[in-house]
Amino acid sequence: MLKEVRPAIVLVVLLTAITGLAYPLAVTGLAQVLFARQAEGSLIERDGKVIGSDLIGQAFTSDRYFHGRPSATLGADPNDPSKTVPAPYNAANSGGSNLGPTNKALVERVQGALERLQAENGSAPVPADLLTTSASGLDPHISPEAALVQVPRVARARGLPEEPLRQVVNGLVEGRQLGLIGEPRLNVLALNLALDRMAAQPR
Repeated sequence: MLKEVRPAIVLVVLLTAITGLAYPLAVTGLAQVLFARQAEGSLIERDGKVIGSDLIGQAFTSDRYFHGRPSATLGADPNDPSKTVPAPYNAANSGGSNLGPTNKALVERVQGALERLQAENGSAPVPADLLTTSASGLDPHISPEAALVQVPRVARARGLPEEPLRQVVNGLVEGRQLGLIGEPRLNVLALNLALDRMAAQPR
């Protein structure tokens, strides 16, 4: 019997060593050499301090900043660990809300967001990506239309003319990958950092 079992044990140990140790270490090492920034999480620093990542959105709420897509991610309730509470852009619990289009809670949330955005940004049509969450709940991008509709609010809050803000938005639009994949988009954190740099420049 040992004769039949021993090859199976050897095979399990060998495959565990290859797929569980050697392969992950090799891939990690190559990534660190060839794509160091991406392998470290595509982190963004300001003044030597990490303030975010290119890959994960943040909850900007001030009128002085452009706002990203809503996030449906959840986190543990600090008062009751067996329950969850909304925790926008929680990378430890990525996921959408899974609410259907006829769900009352979803309809009320979208309607409330629409009314708030119209009050903040005027009567311009509100792009869908400012009302709907992404599948991951972590999307760091918005469409150019979603950024441009926010320009009047940000300009008012910062006491700036609108045209320079439109130029900043248009200058940061990322095109489709390889010219084919995805849609034009802007990284909200990069856009808000550009705003802060613009405000720091002497006029």
